[in-house]
Amino acid sequence: MDVLHERAAGLDISKKDAKVCVRVPSKRAGYYANTITTYGAFTNDILRLRRDLEQAEVTVVVMEATGDYWKPFFFVLAETLNVQLVNAKQAKNIPGRKTDVSDARWLAELAAHGLLRSSFVPPEPIRQLRDLTRTRTNLTREQTREYARMEKNLEDAGIKLSLVASSLTTQSAHAILAAMVDGERDPHVLAGLAHVSMIKKAPELVEALTGRFSDHHAFMVKLHLDRINEIGASVQRLNDRIDSVMEPFLPAREALSMIPGLSKISSENILAEIGIDMSVFPTSAHLASWAGVCPGQNESAGRIKSTKTRPGDKYLKGYLGAAALSISRSDTTYLSVKFRRIQARAGKLKAVVAIEHTLLVIIWNMLSTGELYSELGVGYRQTRDPDKLRDRAIRKLQALGYEVEVTPTAAA
Repeated sequence: MDVLHERAAGLDISKKDAKVCVRVPSKRAGYYANTITTYGAFTNDILRLRRDLEQAEVTVVVMEATGDYWKPFFFVLAETLNVQLVNAKQAKNIPGRKTDVSDARWLAELAAHGLLRSSFVPPEPIRQLRDLTRTRTNLTREQTREYARMEKNLEDAGIKLSLVASSLTTQSAHAILAAMVDGERDPHVLAGLAHVSMIKKAPELVEALTGRFSDHHAFMVKLHLDRINEIGASVQRLNDRIDSVMEPFLPAREALSMIPGLSKISSENILAEIGIDMSVFPTSAHLASWAGVCPGQNESAGRIKSTKTRPGDKYLKGYLGAAALSISRSDTTYLSVKFRRIQARAGKLKAVVAIEHTLLVIIWNMLSTGELYSELGVGYRQTRDPDKLRDRAIRKLQALGYEVEVTPTAAA
């Protein structure tokens, strides 16, 4: 096998240190010497490692993308060296020989022969945006969990507020709960705090607020409300910071917001995951494969085995999944028609993945060409290939036992 890099290095990184294997030609022609050294994970140790690699004239450095421990090494070494961050799945060690030292040696061997592909590492502005949007997502999920915990306390007290109010997140629900925490127990008084839009529900609201709400429940509800408000304040600070960081990418965000199912926030989240430079993904298929929203490949002896999607970017898949479900609740767009068509044939889960894939294809093309989204409409398939639609309808009727004779109308 050809050697592409005469001088290569492989790093197996942990929180405390890194095992570094430097592979260089030996004095004996055709052979290579592997030198294993342990370096600490502090910045000064990494700077010393960089100097040693430069002195060894290493042309490629490879490390696995496991956890977050690779980041200090990658960003310091990448300032002056050719560094490749690779997927750990692509660099599996030989079975039965699994140690930190053997991992580093194996990475150096693979790097020397050019058998590894670099992972996508976005530029710093996108990395900062990704940190902000992921933190916002995690805090929003934590806020939802706080509401669920508070709901359990209300159930224990026999308070069924969430059955009448659309959600515990509404202003009416917050006003009622705040009054209950302050000591108000009369359900009629509490029901009067609801928004005027809930007047018709007043009798139901009185029933829902009749229970055995005690001081203990008041303490627990106040605890959850305080946490919810604290998280809400943090999310608002994140939103303000994201608006500032997003300024260079506003045209891309506004363009993506035109796609059905994508809001301003979801557009920000998606841009933070994939960036705006689509040159790192040669085609839309590469982007979909990286994201994990296309079938896998697993064939042996002519037999296709499981083709389930690969793990991919869990945050990006979550954002795309939420957008796909939003599209499924509509009936006025081409994507919603496509969702229902696939759902009828393959089920809801596969329809969600198909729409996720379609969204990424649309996004890749928009960011690559600068074109804006153009809605095709619910009748696009009929106008594109009416003969195919007609033949499908005929086959369905024939399968039901009908003899079909088709006569075009004058308009057709």
